[in-house]
Amino acid sequence: MTSDTDTGTDTPSDTGAGTAPALDTDALIDDPDIRIVVCCGSGGVGKTTTAAALGVRAAERGRKVVVLTIDPARRLAQSMGIDSLDNIPRRVKGIETRGSGELHAMMLDMKRTFDEIVEAHADGERARAILENPFYQSLSAGFAGTQEYMAMEKLGQLRAREEWDLIVVDTPPSRSALDFLDAPKRLGSFLDGKFIKLLMAPAKMGGRAGMKFLNVGMSMMTGTLGKLLGGQFLRDVQTFVAAMDTMFGGFRTRADATYKLLQAPGTAFLVVATPERDALREAAYFVERLAAEDMPLAGLVLNRVHGSEAARLTAERALAAAENLETDGIVDQTAGKAGLREPADSPAAGSAPTTDTAGAASPEPPVEPSVEQLTAGLLRLHAERMQVVAREQHTRDRFTALHPEVAVTAVAALPGDVHDLAGLRAIGDRLATGSASAGAA
Repeated sequence: MTSDTDTGTDTPSDTGAGTAPALDTDALIDDPDIRIVVCCGSGGVGKTTTAAALGVRAAERGRKVVVLTIDPARRLAQSMGIDSLDNIPRRVKGIETRGSGELHAMMLDMKRTFDEIVEAHADGERARAILENPFYQSLSAGFAGTQEYMAMEKLGQLRAREEWDLIVVDTPPSRSALDFLDAPKRLGSFLDGKFIKLLMAPAKMGGRAGMKFLNVGMSMMTGTLGKLLGGQFLRDVQTFVAAMDTMFGGFRTRADATYKLLQAPGTAFLVVATPERDALREAAYFVERLAAEDMPLAGLVLNRVHGSEAARLTAERALAAAENLETDGIVDQTAGKAGLREPADSPAAGSAPTTDTAGAASPEPPVEPSVEQLTAGLLRLHAERMQVVAREQHTRDRFTALHPEVAVTAVAALPGDVHDLAGLRAIGDRLATGSASAGAA
């Protein structure tokens, strides 16, 4: 997108873009064939709130839902009235459901999920050796891509349990495209890398051949890497690799299975963005990447969109009216706020301060703003609002021109933060109706 999206004077007609098809989120969450909804997008666009609002709305419309969040800010727990979220789905109270609908919520515990995999796929002694290994502890707590991979693992586990009608996933906060999808490939590359294979070779060869390899080949490697990384670190890695050898194939197998699950017809991706240039540029990249990976895209959620019930009064007309009022003594200040001054020919403009009987100056009484002054200030605020609306619409039209096939729902900005179920219901209503497109405030 070009920099002309920064201007505030463009109108939708300037872009020549068509109208995007409407995204029907109620039809999406009501569809019994849809079992997974993945909310993705760049950081700070409202993925967590969108995922939670969809979960609340789907549960209250009769589905048994679990929302999986990977957001460390814990806003989801707070908005749902839960003291804390962890790796176990927790029932959310206060859901006004139809029939058998339920809502559960959980927050990914990356390390605990990794531990669960080890415990499930290794015998007791080997599992203990892995869990106590220093390299494993470092890997499970913060290795690049581990969070995204474990999110995939947890999604696969939830789907395999067949306990919920619908799983709503809030993907990890990340700046780059789809780390959530890239993680299995990155972990697979790590497990298949030359360094890991070299470390695994002695265990695979066994006997004297293995010992000879260990004594010759490994001594050369450790002599060099040991100086860089430390001998104890390399021994920890070797011990980890030997213990994990039988599990490496399982990681790749499960990752491949979950990847295919994300490509299945029962999955729907929602790209979440705000109507800003950078966010919609990222959204366009998400859309293109999902198409390249054959991932089913449901549409775009355009979040925090501004509107006005007085849209017929354009910014230009509002500014002109304010300027007309200024001739009567109103001075425009910055940021659209009306400041006040006395006209030059006003008697009060050049008069000296009054003095009391003792000769001391007394302060002037505050001047109440006139109706004209207040009106001019409101007109300028309205003009600013309409410029924001025009800029957002222009940016949205440019996205639609690039991707006319993508269905869109616009969510009107709320006056405050969402912090409870009532707020999530309000967001759910806006998701369903696309209220911002109708000019709602």
